[in-house]
Amino acid sequence: MSDNRIVVSGLSFSWPDDSPVFAGLSFTVPGGRTGFVAPNGAGKSTLLKLIAGRLRPEAGSTTVDGVLGYLPQDLPLTGERTVADVLEITAVLRALTAVESGDVDEQHFTTIGNDWDVEERTRAQLDRLGLGEIGLDRRLATLSGGQIVSLGLAAQLLKRPDVLLLDEPTNNLDLDARRKLYDVLDDWHGCLLVVSHDRALLDRMDRIAELESGEVNFYGGNFTDYEQAVQAARDVAEKNIRNAEQEVKREKREMQQARERAARRASNAQRNLGNAGLPKIFAGTMKRNAQESAAKADGTHAARLSAAKDRLDQAERTLREEQKISLELPQTAVPAGRTLFLGERLRVGHDDRALFAGDGIDLAIRGPERIALTGPNGAGKSTLLRIINGDLEPGSGDVRRADGRIAYLSQRLDLLDDDRTIAENLTAFAPAMPPSQRMNLLARFLFRDSRVHLPVGVLSGGERLRATLACILFAEPAPQLLLLDEPTNNLDLVSAGQLESALNAFRGAFVVVSHDERFLGEIRVDRWLRLESGRLLETAAPAATR
Repeated sequence: MSDNRIVVSGLSFSWPDDSPVFAGLSFTVPGGRTGFVAPNGAGKSTLLKLIAGRLRPEAGSTTVDGVLGYLPQDLPLTGERTVADVLEITAVLRALTAVESGDVDEQHFTTIGNDWDVEERTRAQLDRLGLGEIGLDRRLATLSGGQIVSLGLAAQLLKRPDVLLLDEPTNNLDLDARRKLYDVLDDWHGCLLVVSHDRALLDRMDRIAELESGEVNFYGGNFTDYEQAVQAARDVAEKNIRNAEQEVKREKREMQQARERAARRASNAQRNLGNAGLPKIFAGTMKRNAQESAAKADGTHAARLSAAKDRLDQAERTLREEQKISLELPQTAVPAGRTLFLGERLRVGHDDRALFAGDGIDLAIRGPERIALTGPNGAGKSTLLRIINGDLEPGSGDVRRADGRIAYLSQRLDLLDDDRTIAENLTAFAPAMPPSQRMNLLARFLFRDSRVHLPVGVLSGGERLRATLACILFAEPAPQLLLLDEPTNNLDLVSAGQLESALNAFRGAFVVVSHDERFLGEIRVDRWLRLESGRLLETAAPAATR
């Protein structure tokens, strides 16, 4: 394992509006592979930018041992640049060409340095990431989003970094590209810090670092081990809460019983003093002593009750808030034999080429089928979803849709009105729903109190997903067919779990385009289709989803 590491000391950072992101954050990332997890908006990408020197902290420092490679989530690449430009080898290639042609200018040798084999190394790196057929002079405008991500990673690896920061490196990658990336990272030996929601990637890590409540905590093992550790801690916290609640009840009961005993003793003592005929001064002294004794005992019980409440508060603070969506959606049910969509001999053109080969493709969606649509980037998966939804008419072929609502969740999550609040958007989708029912529904989607009045435009990716799901699943009429295009892109792991919960409650049919095999396994897909080279084929479920 590498001796290189990342050290963060006393790091503080705020946004321009003075809202704090980090305050006095300190931790060390050792050599090896570390997965970094936290909810959306917690500051994962910001932290990587601070480590990479792209942002300046208000206080504290970050130290990286050795050469740094950094792949941001949003690559700032323009379409006119070439592959060689992105790989930062254009000048070296030109110098090599000049020397090979007989130009012995000293500047060429300075430019080349020790990179005489740069083209061979570059080709080998591109091959490993599935980009072997791409020419070094090809413009980025002609590449898919997934190819650009893989190209960005190749550029960082060619630097021979000792420390590598990756921010959501599998976004936009198809399954083949993801597997190639996994293999490359398995063979890379250095200090790796990966921000990702890709559970298959996180399961290849040596440890998981979690950003929680302004601190970074480390868990040994992969993401599955981390989930088990978190659940075990939750079980202990829940047991401690139950014990503390019982202790508070017991202390309340004992304090009340003590007060009742003191009251009975005082009453009995008053009667006995009267019967004994003692002088008033003695009777007053005895009464005061009894009252002081009762007050002292009451104070003791009150202190014990307060301590028990403190222990309950502490136990509740250690319990993570469980952000789960629990739904029942019987109104979305579809009879087993009903045909929701039938497309025959579908053909469509794209960029002056036929997207679907031969006589076109056929697709039937019947009953409550759960369909996964896979295939390489650029194969036409999103185009097929748009045809099913009716947003795009095929160039040729026959299309029939059953009566009933089709809901389309695009990659951009742009179904809602950004200027309206969450509650106003739900009202537009479900106008007949009583206001109190709408508020209860939004609470089940984890929007409570004033948050229901937030404009959609200010929501995080996970919040926008939940708001969109609430609107489409409870729309009038309820949808019987859902179309989802890469729904987990840019979602944190909690939000992905919430999506899984909602889809498992859905009783209609859905077609989901996704490269996340773990996600597809969690939502119980029962039919697998692969679109490749213009053909739509039935396939078996991948081993990772069984």
